[in-house]
Amino acid sequence: MARAACSSVVTALSLLPSKSHNLLRNQFSFSGKSNKFVGVLTLEKRCFSSTVSMSLKAGIVGLPNVGKSTLFNAVVENGKAQAANFPFCTIEPNVGIVAVPDSRLQVLSKLSNSQKVVPASIEFVDIAGLVKGASQGEGLGNKFLSHIREVDSILQVVRCFEDNDIVHVNGKVDPTSDIDVINLELIFCDLDQIGKRLDRLNKGKPKDSQSKVKEEAEKSALQRIQEALLDGKPARSVALNDIEKDSVKHLCLLTMKPMIYVANVAETDLADPDKNTFLEQVKALSSDLQSGHVVVSAQVESELTELPLEERTEYLNSLGVSESGLGNLIRATYSLLGLQTYFTSGEKETRAWTIHAGMTAPQAAGVIHSDFEKGFIRAETVAYEDFVSAGSLAAARDKGLLRSEGKEYIVKEGDVMLFRFNV
Repeated sequence: MARAACSSVVTALSLLPSKSHNLLRNQFSFSGKSNKFVGVLTLEKRCFSSTVSMSLKAGIVGLPNVGKSTLFNAVVENGKAQAANFPFCTIEPNVGIVAVPDSRLQVLSKLSNSQKVVPASIEFVDIAGLVKGASQGEGLGNKFLSHIREVDSILQVVRCFEDNDIVHVNGKVDPTSDIDVINLELIFCDLDQIGKRLDRLNKGKPKDSQSKVKEEAEKSALQRIQEALLDGKPARSVALNDIEKDSVKHLCLLTMKPMIYVANVAETDLADPDKNTFLEQVKALSSDLQSGHVVVSAQVESELTELPLEERTEYLNSLGVSESGLGNLIRATYSLLGLQTYFTSGEKETRAWTIHAGMTAPQAAGVIHSDFEKGFIRAETVAYEDFVSAGSLAAARDKGLLRSEGKEYIVKEGDVMLFRFNV
């Protein structure tokens, strides 16, 4: 029934005049006894929230043959996706974990004489190509839309290059149309899910007054989100209070997730991407849709993996660029999700930890282990630059650069921390 209802929405939208379609497009908005450091990290439920999970997870989506799997293969070590010129060559979602590039780790490791270095990581999921009507079963259908619910952010690869040897699923390169297709499928899928949930809420009876308050908050939020979706706006564009946000979080709505548009350009356009007319469309749309965008060349990233490490920089320089697209992609993801990094560094290891900007010292300690947060006493903290200038934690302490921060301290980007706790 809900599927039929969603089909009605599709039909109704298809009857809108062309001017309305343009309006629809323009309105898209989207770690015991010791109190010494122990490098253990806990898992958390996967669904985008205010807390940080064990590994940041980003889903790579896009229409067939836009370079999605080529990009995945290039950025993920030992990636196994079949990057072939054939729609739906990625039948199952492929997952790979990539170290987050951060030169500060090696500097800290050398100063601390660390036995090992542990970088932060980001998990990429290559999700099979979507086509128009996927929310209704076309192509490979809802099976792949469901995989997107498990990620923290969505990286939508958009083809911004011409190549007669690589067929476009819709016959021509048109970034605006491609973006519309994917975004509409995500909207239709959310409308379907919200319709089902509202039906259950309307038919059921709350067990008690507390449940009633929660259900009313959820119903109100879903009704407003539903209206926004029908106007072509994503769920994240709807202003919700904390109770409402919590009430709908279990649905993991697709359009509630942050989006980054990955403009895949030709090798020749990498040094001066502004000359690419397709990129202009992506930049304009990402601004209208309140999303991020980044420029990469999947082909260049693929070629880099075939070169020795010492030759990669030289190759990039020959193309007029200073670094690979991976760094840009990860920085864009961190920025969009409001993430930052702090470090722990000692003889055992130097490690980078990912947290949300604005987290307090106890919350940041909790990312290592929940016991660190529960039994938090204080955090011995020094800024990265001060640690480097002093040359060691002990030297920083002697120079008065090492601070003792309490429970209210807001962790800053690059802080080097040592937590004292008791449980």
